Amino acid sequence: MSDSQPMTFWDHLDELRGVIIRMLVVTLLGAVAAFCLKDELFAIVLAPRSSEFITYRLMGVEPFSIHLMNTGLTEQFMLHLKTSVYAGLLVALPYILYLLFRFVSPALYDNERRYATVLVGSGYLMFMLGTLLNYLLIFPLTVKFLGTYQVSPDVANMLTLQSYMDTLMTMSFVMGIVFELPVVSWLLGKMGLLNARMMGQWRRHAIVVILMVAAIITPTTDAFTLFVVALPIWLLYELSILIVKLNG
Repeated sequence: MSDSQPMTFWDHLDELRGVIIRMLVVTLLGAVAAFCLKDELFAIVLAPRSSEFITYRLMGVEPFSIHLMNTGLTEQFMLHLKTSVYAGLLVALPYILYLLFRFVSPALYDNERRYATVLVGSGYLMFMLGTLLNYLLIFPLTVKFLGTYQVSPDVANMLTLQSYMDTLMTMSFVMGIVFELPVVSWLLGKMGLLNARMMGQWRRHAIVVILMVAAIITPTTDAFTLFVVALPIWLLYELSILIVKLNG
């Protein structure tokens, strides 16, 4: 459309439909690629169940291996499908964000466009950092503790693949959302709804909330795992205070 012919509501709707179709197509392509690379995909996904995982080797954990079992006829295929879609979405996420940004950017002023670029880029980066931290540290510690915990040597653990995958995906998503704290704080600070002094005064209350969130993310009873989860969240809160302060 030229400047002399502004787009109507239906023109915007058609363009949005095209954006949604491209988002679905690229996600589907990523999911199909992940589905075809089944061995490589599940070699990564199932790595934390063995002491050969890099985190355990660095921590000097004693050798162990958690055996997973399948209890449903279609369970493995459906988990393969769901995991492929999740992996395809992660791969396609940068392009999806680019499409959404390109769709809304014409309606923004120059300064709003700059803020939106920072918001989208940093939001994606922090989400991926949270997911990576969960995969490399938080989820392995949870699997090690819960997967090898026994009330008696006579009671063996029989973990299902469904339970393992649900825990991994849920914790990855939650940690990705938690790592958006600095981005959200920056946005609220720009809007004048949050300031560093306020966040400093709420620090003690925030620590209590952080411990509660950490306890929910990692349903373990040992203080070490709780500390490992709570520490990065607390550091994110302190980083958020610094970001808000630097932005006035």
